[in-house]
Amino acid sequence: MYLPTYHAELSLPVLRQFVRENPLGILTTAIKSSSHPLLQSSHIPWILDVEDNDSETELGRLRGHIARQNPQAKAIIESLTLESTSIPKNYLDEKVLVLFNAPVHHYVTPKFYTDTKPTSGKVVPTWNYSAVQVYGAARIYFDTRSKEFSDFLSQQVSDLSLHAETSIMGYGGEDGPRPWEVSDAPSLYIDLLKKNIIGIEIQIESMTGKFKMSQEKIKGDRDGVIKGFESLNSAVGAEMAVEVRERAALFDAKKEGKRL
Repeated sequence: MYLPTYHAELSLPVLRQFVRENPLGILTTAIKSSSHPLLQSSHIPWILDVEDNDSETELGRLRGHIARQNPQAKAIIESLTLESTSIPKNYLDEKVLVLFNAPVHHYVTPKFYTDTKPTSGKVVPTWNYSAVQVYGAARIYFDTRSKEFSDFLSQQVSDLSLHAETSIMGYGGEDGPRPWEVSDAPSLYIDLLKKNIIGIEIQIESMTGKFKMSQEKIKGDRDGVIKGFESLNSAVGAEMAVEVRERAALFDAKKEGKRL
């Protein structure tokens, strides 16, 4: 990820919150195979585990699962069982990448730059967005006969469902509907489904965020971007205006702090 300092977000609590609010990450692997492409990607919802949510050093781990029939899963299993050993490997040789994107992003027209465009014309279009990239070593749970496989997937599926039902859907409040739980489905049905997926556990080695929201522009142009997004009279435009305003305030505060 190209990460200019003015777009970089390095605070781990902020990045964790971003991942939890946008848990559908794109898993990318680079696995050499004679029957599958080298590079493969899949959209997977993830659970992020840390012991201390406020820590600025703890990276934690991601937990997810993928359909066993997915070509990416087939390449993963193939790479772990290729060697003729009695005990299959559990970790992929190559590190993996997971990319998390915010749902709100937008094109920025040069017409929004109300200071620079009229005076010099030295402006070009761009795109505002925010994203978090996670790199790490992937441990795979694919042996349906092992207790580790069963325990990992039972916990992961249960935790993911709880997170989605409560944090995303908002169920479980004092007056709201009860969240759906895995135990609501027949246990034999769940056991059958578990055999058709594999578990992925990523020990995070780096986590970086990019929040590109025009914060590096001069104040007049930033104000123009905010007004421009507001003038779209759309939900996305309104959200983008809020993001630009908030990132601009953080950017200015950091600059003032450095001067002090």
